[in-house]
Amino acid sequence: MKSITLLQPRKIVFGVNSLAELVDDSILNNSENILLLVATPLLEAIAPIIETLKNKNKAIQLIEYVFPGEPTFTQFNSLLEMSEDFNPDCVIGIGGGSVLDCAKLLAALIGNTQKLEDIVGIGFLNGRAKKLICLPTTSGTGSEMSPNAILLNETTAAKSGIISPYLVPDACYIDPILTISLPSRLTAETGIDALSHCIEAYTNKFAHPTVDTYALRGIELIANNIQKACENGQDIEARSALALGSMYGGLCLGPVNTSAVHALSYGLGGKFHVPHGLANAILMPEVLRFNLSASPKRHAQVARALGITITGSDEEVALAGIEKLIAISKACHIPQRLTEIGITAEIVPELADIAMNVTRLLKNNPREVTKEDAIAIYTKLL
Repeated sequence: MKSITLLQPRKIVFGVNSLAELVDDSILNNSENILLLVATPLLEAIAPIIETLKNKNKAIQLIEYVFPGEPTFTQFNSLLEMSEDFNPDCVIGIGGGSVLDCAKLLAALIGNTQKLEDIVGIGFLNGRAKKLICLPTTSGTGSEMSPNAILLNETTAAKSGIISPYLVPDACYIDPILTISLPSRLTAETGIDALSHCIEAYTNKFAHPTVDTYALRGIELIANNIQKACENGQDIEARSALALGSMYGGLCLGPVNTSAVHALSYGLGGKFHVPHGLANAILMPEVLRFNLSASPKRHAQVARALGITITGSDEEVALAGIEKLIAISKACHIPQRLTEIGITAEIVPELADIAMNVTRLLKNNPREVTKEDAIAIYTKLL
């Protein structure tokens, strides 16, 4: 069995109303200056926590995260400038993946001689002096569990990944209550993103038994609950299942990571500002069809985790799984064609060019993807 390195937070708190436990975290007890980066809809929910921390004589800097979509280099650097003088002992991120990614990078770069541009890629970050706590408010990116952060580079119109063990939080609190207010559309898109993490990890060229268990259980949890959560956002059991599935997807991101689905989505998000989960949802069935021949057995196991019970060859079961994935997506009212989100044939070559540069992820794909292959996949989805 080949070697693998598993990275995850030292402390994981999971459960309904676990947010209330945050104020007693030993990290905060040992911190004097605490920076909170918080998504706007969560300001009211965390107000009592801020008050409690102030009563404990903690100095607090609250930054409201107001940027739409994925954060750019410029937007992140503005957050860094805001927080440098405060010089926190601990950074807390409360929000979706973009908020958490920025919080992770703030914890790493406040007081650091390195700049954002210096650390793009794998393993370039020289360390992190600040403690870091993440609280996700979507069940999607898994950022609270992973060593990854993704920002949009305005210069290249592509997303840039920063991957480092130093970006793994010290602690994360996963409270399904924080996802209750998430609209149906975002529940669907972020849920499918989490599903893609699990599916791409399991079908990955570098798949590993230590991660397979997380991936398959994550697929099962999300497939069985995403429609329920979209139809009734107050269904706390469905919300909890999605949060757990997303956590498992996040655990897959460090040691194995994603592959062609995410690589092909980069241009859609970076150049045309298509939401990340939506891009993955549209692309995933066709990419799975493309990859199936490289690992029929693994794709059949994905289908079983999605709920397929038919008998037949691995290929037949896998194809049924792809149809089940499409059915789940449709039930959650996710667009199925690129033309539905404004992508035309003229754009396809540019999308393919951007995808081909995402070698960090394409190398993980079970089947080699050429530019011609990428163009064919996009074209089938027009």
